[in-house]
Amino acid sequence: MKVKFNIPHITGNEIEYIQKVISSGHISGNGKFTKKIENFFKINFGLKSTFVTTSCTDALEMTGLLSNINSESEIIIPSYTFVSSANAFALRGAKIIFADSEKYTPNIDANKISELITKKTKAILVMHYGGVACDMDKIMKIASKNNLIVIEDAAQAINSFYKGVPLGSIGNFGTFSFHQTKNIVCGEGGLLSVNDRSFKKRAEIIYEKGTNRSQFMRGEVEKYGWVDVGSSFLASEIISAFLYAQLEKIEIIQKSRMTIWNRYKKNLIGLLKINKNILPKIPDYATNNGHVFYITCNNLRERKKLIKFLNNNGVQASFHYSALHDSEFFKDRYYGEKLTESIKWSECLLRLPIYSDLELEKVDYVCSLILNFYNV
Repeated sequence: MKVKFNIPHITGNEIEYIQKVISSGHISGNGKFTKKIENFFKINFGLKSTFVTTSCTDALEMTGLLSNINSESEIIIPSYTFVSSANAFALRGAKIIFADSEKYTPNIDANKISELITKKTKAILVMHYGGVACDMDKIMKIASKNNLIVIEDAAQAINSFYKGVPLGSIGNFGTFSFHQTKNIVCGEGGLLSVNDRSFKKRAEIIYEKGTNRSQFMRGEVEKYGWVDVGSSFLASEIISAFLYAQLEKIEIIQKSRMTIWNRYKKNLIGLLKINKNILPKIPDYATNNGHVFYITCNNLRERKKLIKFLNNNGVQASFHYSALHDSEFFKDRYYGEKLTESIKWSECLLRLPIYSDLELEKVDYVCSLILNFYNV
């Protein structure tokens, strides 16, 4: 049996909506489907000011500009995250201060943040790994005490919540990804949520290449021109049309993914006899959106052996991030403490195939192989 790691789900309306865009003659950004997406996030997740971007990386880069990050700034970021979380601010010349992960989740350890704050610290970025929330009460309290901006990298966290509050809506900014590996996809694509209204006007300008075009389109100014820095962040209507077709079916997609996630957990529960930390842990304050199902191996050697065993039996499995502080690009300039948990997740976390169209018989097959590998 062959089991692919990921296959993007297609709802069936993508082509129809794209054709509508082509027929309309408006294929650039900020058209009808862009507005539909903005309205969807407002109604379903309470996000009042959103910007559809060409990627989550673009959304993160917008937060760097909006936060006035520069060469005099420091920003605290988890080491165990995707490189875009750091690149968006490294491009602004900021000094990246890496924080360790929690012991029982790959998320940033909120208890380690305060000791990293200096007079130059401008912002804290948190990444909700696998759609499972970081400890946002602690993080927001720290940020408030030190007058810091909070950026939620919610790339994996659509339809996930912290104590009932949608992820991406808690910090000053939230960013989402619609890459083909995510729950809701459009190939490449992202979204920025500006949750602090004091940033909204400037966000419109940065979004539109540093111009006040949005004000012009609303009739607020007679002409538009260059008024600030910015770039071409907005997504085309073709991307938005594809994305909206996905968002319409979010309940079906999410139900399927959670069925698969729960099947993995049920089938693999016996592994806890040999390793009590091998299965994912969901904190009481967090929900789970079925984005990732992973197991935590005992060490790197074990993970390599398991990946090879699964691949030899037709199953595509993969590790995830490598700790950024230990990366080829950064390791020679890192002088902080040993980030032992980040290294652990880098060496031990193994992702299993999960996508909304994955048949349960294939899930059972993957689980049977893993149980066989561990002699359970």
